[in-house]
Amino acid sequence: MALRFSHLGICVSDLEAALRFYRDALGFEVASELTVKGEPADTLLRLRDVELRAVYLRRDGVTLELLHYAQPGHVGDGSPRAMNALGLTHLSVRVDDLAETLAALSARGFAVLRDTRVENPSLRARAVFVTDPDGTLVELVEAR
Repeated sequence: MALRFSHLGICVSDLEAALRFYRDALGFEVASELTVKGEPADTLLRLRDVELRAVYLRRDGVTLELLHYAQPGHVGDGSPRAMNALGLTHLSVRVDDLAETLAALSARGFAVLRDTRVENPSLRARAVFVTDPDGTLVELVEAR
């Protein structure tokens, strides 16, 4: 049996805001877009009356699928999930210069969870969490 990784899907409340974060701030590139309505998406997604726009972004061999539901809309309040909540907890992106990246994200109005910033001198590494516009945790790691 041959298996290959395909993509990670992220539900977003505002597609343009999510694109400003993932594409413009983190450097993902738009690979393709898809608009679906009704079947077979209703069955696959276990939702009814689906109207969905998906944008596929790529970076470093990883594909993210941003999912924006015009119908039936999204659920959740956009709060970051607890790291010990079951399921996918976060994405991680390596950066060359953490301070520079954080300054650029802050200048664009994105949330930096400054209380999560850590430094490990023995590994010559730094890390901190930021969130996308809907509270998805993204770990930024600078390591030599």
